[in-house]
Amino acid sequence: MVDIFLPTLHTFAMNNIFTGSWQAFRFRAVPNVIMKNPKEVDMEASSIFVECWHGPWCYEKSTMEDSATFPMSEEGRLDMKKWLEDRV
Repeated sequence: MVDIFLPTLHTFAMNNIFTGSWQAFRFRAVPNVIMKNPKEVDMEASSIFVECWHGPWCYEKSTMEDSATFPMSEEGRLDMKKWLEDRV
């Protein structure tokens, strides 16, 4: 059974890019953070873009096989996890 690790939603809300893998499967998740004001993230307007590929090479040297955008919400994070696990 595949169980891909994703960080908490807070990690993405702080504008952190996350890369992960499971065996030869690789992925990169990039948040698009929209701010309501200088200190508050607009979670409804923000999103997470994820790309995936198979192989031994890093993101810059690989050809992406698939991509998708998910809302920045706990439901969106769980949907992204399932989407990734379906592509392994």
